[in-house]
Amino acid sequence: MLESALSLIQKYDALQKKLYDAEWLSHEDYAKLSKEISKLKEWYEIAVSYRDAMQGYEEAKHMMANAEDEEMIMLAKEEYKVLDEQIPLLEESLKIALLPKDPNDDKNVFIEIRPAAWGNESSLFSQEILRSYMMYSQAKWWKTEIVDQQDNDSWWIKLAIIRVSWDSVYSLMKYESGVHRVQRIPETESQWRVHTSTVTVAIMPEVDDVDFHFDAKEVEMDTFAASSAGGQNANKNQTWVRLRHIPSGIIVTIADSKSQMQNKEKAFVILKSKLYQAEIDKQHAEQKDLRWSQIWTGDRSEKIRTYNFPQDRVTDHRIKESRSNIAWILNGDLEDILNKLIIADQTAKLSSL
Repeated sequence: MLESALSLIQKYDALQKKLYDAEWLSHEDYAKLSKEISKLKEWYEIAVSYRDAMQGYEEAKHMMANAEDEEMIMLAKEEYKVLDEQIPLLEESLKIALLPKDPNDDKNVFIEIRPAAWGNESSLFSQEILRSYMMYSQAKWWKTEIVDQQDNDSWWIKLAIIRVSWDSVYSLMKYESGVHRVQRIPETESQWRVHTSTVTVAIMPEVDDVDFHFDAKEVEMDTFAASSAGGQNANKNQTWVRLRHIPSGIIVTIADSKSQMQNKEKAFVILKSKLYQAEIDKQHAEQKDLRWSQIWTGDRSEKIRTYNFPQDRVTDHRIKESRSNIAWILNGDLEDILNKLIIADQTAKLSSL
């Protein structure tokens, strides 16, 4: 472990030296290098603390065995005891620092929310999930943009796509991908029976051409006019854009903007992220038996959380933990849940090493 700590320190120092000698770096490379150093800083400090603790530990042992002065021996014993308690904690932190990182963790995300089972109730809950993510993002000072929102005849969501951008958004939001189940009595239910409906959430990292590229010739594009809830054309211009990636069959429809060009640009960006996510899903499926952790699979068909309104209980099925106060969670209070998922993920990975 000491060798790993020294390697991490050496890497950080080398990056710092490269940054100080950065006259030849472009502005873009300089920014990228600064960002990498910033990410490593916390783990570098842990590695330095571990290195110093190990050195102090060995020095205290040597002094206890060789010192002739009783006072020096007592001081060495006290130092030895303190470091003996600190080192295992620093080791655990260092192990987490050395775990392989998800290459997408520092990316922005697209969040796609779709109602699934049980019609209007599912659409209504989709709106509540969307609001929860928007409020959580606002509390984190993340930048949000509703890329597309399509409503059904009751003016409730049948599709919502939002872009969330800031540093390392994907590292947190990826745990929200999957099926969210709600149990409650719908307002339209005359018999006061509890109904179960579901909403699917897909978290997709935003990618650029460096990360992923596809052939635009493999994409078929259709345009058509926007329609009102009653089915009548509300806009005679062909502003809606639908892209179909022929090899995969993936379809993206964007109707958010009144400009066909803007909708086309948004659609291609989202299609790229969908294709990239499909490639990730394929890799995960192939490596399922080799995966370190099942806390986060990224599978949008996996039931991850249940919101039980009659009992005011939210249960996350991956960490098997329930909590009360649904209203707080739907108002964006997701920090504690997401942090516990990260800890559970790291713990599972460490135990499998």
